[in-house]
Amino acid sequence: MTREIVFSADDFGLTPGVNEAVERAHCQGRLTQASLMVAAPFAADAVARAKRLPGLKVGLHLVLVEGDSCLGHERLPLITGQDGRFPPNQAALGVKYFFSPRARRQLRAEIEAQFAAFAATGLELHHADAHKHFHLHPTIAALMIEVGKRHGLKRLRVPAEPPAVMKALGEPVGFADHALYAWTKLLRWQARGLELPDQVFGLKWSGHMTPARVAKLLPLIPPGRTEIYTHPATYRDDALRTLMPDYEHEAEFAALLD
Repeated sequence: MTREIVFSADDFGLTPGVNEAVERAHCQGRLTQASLMVAAPFAADAVARAKRLPGLKVGLHLVLVEGDSCLGHERLPLITGQDGRFPPNQAALGVKYFFSPRARRQLRAEIEAQFAAFAATGLELHHADAHKHFHLHPTIAALMIEVGKRHGLKRLRVPAEPPAVMKALGEPVGFADHALYAWTKLLRWQARGLELPDQVFGLKWSGHMTPARVAKLLPLIPPGRTEIYTHPATYRDDALRTLMPDYEHEAEFAALLD
């Protein structure tokens, strides 16, 4: 069995530095795909760049936690703040999405809106994933897959990072790592019929996929289809420092150029 390795970038559209990094890493490095936040402040700039890069495969980075919504607070009063942003408390939102029928109706409406906003860009929908891997929540996954298929969705990220590989890299691996890896089997079952990666790397080292770490990882990648996802930026502005204070955005950009 051969190895197929894809490098992807999340948060396309979040800041000018992220957008510039995606464009340069695709043109000058190994980046092949990026995931677009359709309601992010610089989404229009990201779309304009993507249209200049026909080889860049762009998908939807579905935002349902700690980010901007498409529909705003008036349409989503149970799940967003007054500013129309989803709060950062993923656990509390997950409980709402699971137990509240009203929250689920608002969730469905927002998922519909984000897929529609992506379609309105004119870009081909290559794949979909979710901010902070929130599609591991079975309610979100079910709606995302149902709505996504109506918009032509063919590929989905399953964030299954093999604990054995991370252990071989010298990382501490505990019960939570094994439990998360096992939990991804539910998403894989829900997404049957879509094209899925066999494994994904970037969870344990999220925000810290430096050139040295990527170099260590590559020889240990198992056979099959692998996605290595990153958060590149050419520089860190106030937004990135606030949202991801410890991330090494510039180092991840360097890894894509290495």
